[in-house]
Amino acid sequence: MDMLDTKPEATGKREFNRIRNRSAILDAARECFRERGYDNSTIRDIVRRTGLAAGTFYNYFSSKQDIFAALLTDFLSGLNHNLTECRKSANSAEDFIYFAYLSLFRATASNPLVYELAHRNDRAIRELFGSDILGLALLSLEDDVRNAVERGLLPEMDEEYLCAAFFGVGYELSLRLAYRAHNRPAEAEAEARNATRFATNLFLKGLERDMPLP
Repeated sequence: MDMLDTKPEATGKREFNRIRNRSAILDAARECFRERGYDNSTIRDIVRRTGLAAGTFYNYFSSKQDIFAALLTDFLSGLNHNLTECRKSANSAEDFIYFAYLSLFRATASNPLVYELAHRNDRAIRELFGSDILGLALLSLEDDVRNAVERGLLPEMDEEYLCAAFFGVGYELSLRLAYRAHNRPAEAEAEARNATRFATNLFLKGLERDMPLP
């Protein structure tokens, strides 16, 4: 029997089941959190939706907090990669801003639950990762901004303030977008583009010149 288990077919089947079970648990958790809220959802609630045995659940996660971390990690790992690629491939200030925000806002619109969870559980985010959700998504922002300034895509200015501005606009618009997409899912893509245009126009106007104070 052990020999049979080591066959490629058996290994492939186990891996398929592992991926399927993990996805089922995470999907069930999303639904529970959306309907009942994070604090009011229990592991039992989540397991009931999967059709899996309770023991199977603990093969993948040890607590509700583990599920929360997995949902955010899956979301943020893909998002951060896409944001970095968008910024590094930009050939103009408009490209740098527009496509990075489009990537961020599309991800938010397609999965607004993640942002709602993070907004309601900011302390849990800090405990798990030592940062807030957008901070995780924009880990490489400062390096990318410095690189864009060196390439002449962005004007020379206070990079710390500029990154803080990118961060603040992205964070606040993402939370507002998540709320709208959650309540009007059919309009999620349109809202993501609206938020992108708003943020891009806001920054392009601000980068045009360093206006003196009155």
